[in-house]
Amino acid sequence: VPCEGCMERDNKSTDATMEFLLLGFSELLCLRVLLFLIFLVVHLVTLAGNAMIFMAVVMEPSRSPMLFFLCQLSVIELCYTLVIVPKALLSLIVVDGSTISFVGCAAQMHLFVALGGAECFLLAAMSYDRYVAICQPLHYVAVMTEGFCLRLAVACCLGGFAVALGLTVAVFCLPFCHSHHIDHFFCDVPAVLHLACTQNYTPELPLLAACVLLLLLPFLLILTSYVCIAAALLHVTSSVGRGKAFSTCILHLSITFLHYGCATFTYIRPKSSYSPAQDKMVSLVYTNITPLLYPFIYSLRNKEIRGVLRKMLRRKKVAQLN
Repeated sequence: VPCEGCMERDNKSTDATMEFLLLGFSELLCLRVLLFLIFLVVHLVTLAGNAMIFMAVVMEPSRSPMLFFLCQLSVIELCYTLVIVPKALLSLIVVDGSTISFVGCAAQMHLFVALGGAECFLLAAMSYDRYVAICQPLHYVAVMTEGFCLRLAVACCLGGFAVALGLTVAVFCLPFCHSHHIDHFFCDVPAVLHLACTQNYTPELPLLAACVLLLLLPFLLILTSYVCIAAALLHVTSSVGRGKAFSTCILHLSITFLHYGCATFTYIRPKSSYSPAQDKMVSLVYTNITPLLYPFIYSLRNKEIRGVLRKMLRRKKVAQLN
């Protein structure tokens, strides 16, 4: 039911020329310079860390399936931050907020949801890799072939982009009110839905469907994999073997908890409980802090990544000497 003051469907409100105003952190004028410097440093460190892991894995001639998935995860994180952070930095420079076109806002939302969804599916694929490695070690090489891993990676990306496209089209087909001020630093789904001129819960149905496909389904697959892994570890009598198996899973579990914790808090809740201040703080974590932590988690917890990074640095030193 359209609310009073809504734009008509055939006027410029829903035309490609329409613009939104991203308010960003306009309420924190006194901290604008400090926030800009912090965001910029975090952004550069995040790009450098994920780019280093990507280059190290690409230069490695023999890559295990886990290294292949970690490389794809680094690429997703690189794109993830490039889609969001530059516009957030711009909103800190412009005092009254930064404008974004209707098409630009839709594109940003689509890419953000698609990359986040691809990461959810990829985490499920990585949990399957851990399941095969621990529960079926003799069949690991035969099952996790290079071709199978590549097909899994492509399926993760296509699945994320397909669901994101459906969600974005459903959101931007809604009528919007006269106020086009988005109280956020990017076109996040709850922030844009908050502008929709409807008085029922129909607009939330596409978001609910997307949450089921992108969050609940991969989470159930991850949970199933780790239940099977836990059952298999109960039959391992050696504490050394059990500890080694656990250490191979802790990396993946750390990333999973970080990603799903923020996403669940933001998207799995009714529109009536929307809070711009809370949303911006949580979004700040999963668009800036979480991608920054990933490279450190990789390098500190994964022996393969540490070995690959050492090889890359060794090659660089040799090249400099030559």
